[in-house]
Amino acid sequence: MSKDPLASGANDTGLCGYLHTATLCTNDIEGIKTFYVDGMGMTLDGPIGLTDQQRLMQQKIWDLPEGLDYAFYHLHRKEVPSLIQLRLLVFKKKHPHIHASYDSLELGPFSLGFPNAAQVALDSKLDGLGIQAMAPMQEGAIPRPDGTEYRYWETIYKGPDYVHCVGIERGDGVPQLAPYDPISKQGGPGYSAQVIKNSDHFLSFLLDVLDLELRADRTWEASPGSALGIEEGVPFRFALVYAKGTTQNHFLFLDFRESETIDTGVAPRIPNNGLGAWTLETRDIAQVKTNAEKFGTSIISGPAEYTSPIFGRVNIMTMLAPNGFIIEVFEKLN
Repeated sequence: MSKDPLASGANDTGLCGYLHTATLCTNDIEGIKTFYVDGMGMTLDGPIGLTDQQRLMQQKIWDLPEGLDYAFYHLHRKEVPSLIQLRLLVFKKKHPHIHASYDSLELGPFSLGFPNAAQVALDSKLDGLGIQAMAPMQEGAIPRPDGTEYRYWETIYKGPDYVHCVGIERGDGVPQLAPYDPISKQGGPGYSAQVIKNSDHFLSFLLDVLDLELRADRTWEASPGSALGIEEGVPFRFALVYAKGTTQNHFLFLDFRESETIDTGVAPRIPNNGLGAWTLETRDIAQVKTNAEKFGTSIISGPAEYTSPIFGRVNIMTMLAPNGFIIEVFEKLN
């Protein structure tokens, strides 16, 4: 039996795979380099040249204003290519931030997770770069289904554009939440999170439209010195959604049902600064569209053929999640 309490319960492959790419929008390329390259050890490629056709297609699939100028970059961990890739759009024009602060009660796309096998060393490294954390590194224990516990070490860092970036290590023989580089022991992104309300509806969207799997659904209370930086004892729903049969690149949702959440009034999507889209690969984009229409999802664009700088030649479709966040799916073409 697996020691991992989050091991998949599905034996088949779902309609959509795990989180393939997350899109970051920014005006701060230097801050991005310091955090993700110098700190998290990722590789930055770009600016990547785009053809006129690619720009026109991106304008359509992301519903961008005509003539909006940006540079296109690609952040990835070349030693572990299966991890979540980051598509970086650096805009010349200033756009509002999706989040107004690092307050964990603000609604919307919230974080990127960086599972690793040396959290104490990562904490020291980022501190040396002057990167701030929400709270000092937290060490605790999480129960397994069999009643035993395993230790964890976690720090939530203040990433560029108010994106929370979580360094986390699991101990006691429990696998890390995603693969990592065995030499540097750094990893991630291996998951991404949002703070949502009406979480039942949002989770139904993921399960009914994208055919994902709800693998954990608990109510937690903020502990003393919580890494989230919220008041001790505040309860919240903690839900983990995975692609069927997978063990990485998952989705995490926090729902502070008994607390007053904060709506910044800024649409949680490209081109506003911060985390603006999630991308998944699918084996049947037509079925995704059928599911989306049945659910009542707002479709932005597609499916349409597109040659992506990251995905290659694909059929691609974009839609809005229940909170207005962009979900992008693609199916590879031969």
